[in-house]
Amino acid sequence: MMNIRQFATTAGLVAGSAIALSAPAHAFSFQTNYTSALTGKNAAKGDIILNSVTLNSGKIISDFTLVTSANILSNDIFTGGNSGAASADIGDLATTGLEQEDLTNAGAAAVLSNLNLNNIIDTEDQGNFILDLNFAKAVDNIFIWERGMNSRLDIQALDANGNAIGNKVALSNSKNWDYAGFDIDTKEISGAQKVGSIGVSLADLGISNAFINSLRVTSNGKPYNGPDFKVMGSVADVVPQSVPEPSALIGLGAVVVGALTTRRRGQQAA
Repeated sequence: MMNIRQFATTAGLVAGSAIALSAPAHAFSFQTNYTSALTGKNAAKGDIILNSVTLNSGKIISDFTLVTSANILSNDIFTGGNSGAASADIGDLATTGLEQEDLTNAGAAAVLSNLNLNNIIDTEDQGNFILDLNFAKAVDNIFIWERGMNSRLDIQALDANGNAIGNKVALSNSKNWDYAGFDIDTKEISGAQKVGSIGVSLADLGISNAFINSLRVTSNGKPYNGPDFKVMGSVADVVPQSVPEPSALIGLGAVVVGALTTRRRGQQAA
């Protein structure tokens, strides 16, 4: 029998700021509502399907837009063992996705194009990568989960031509994120690890009066401690005709590096 569980984090915004010409931005916490396919010790190894998220306002979002394609701009070369950077990883007993050490564009999409939170991008501890991720539909919020709660990640919006726009947001170490309420045990590790979660709005990314279809995700070596993540977006309610070009965003602090700090709140569940 499927084991359905919901985990609620403490309500309230996560404090943060963006170094940009625009007003300071705030990342947000959310509740992860999910279904575990397995029970007991195997729960962390099996499929963990996202049903919805609940925002601090009480709004429930279940209409997600997933990554349909990826473009690997750079990724440390895999030569065996723990070499390389980003790879595709899945739960030991997961039924979707694939395990792929020498990551390809198709491999990255395979683990990010579904709602299984036990399909992730795994990164070696000192790995460097730059991945451009393209969503099926226009996005108005970004939701990120990180296995281990011990890593950093940078994200930035892209325009329709793949150019970076808005703020490059440097997320804090995921130990400061909220515990998402579940653990996962994937093929890359020997035991279950807690999963953290954080939400990022378009305002955090320095985007105003527009939606995006693409996101750049970056890990910069040892200080980032190998982020192991899942990312998806909520489908934008109203889609504008186009995403603005970088020149239209100068007044919003375009292409200015943003530093986003968060604090961990709420009681962690065992």
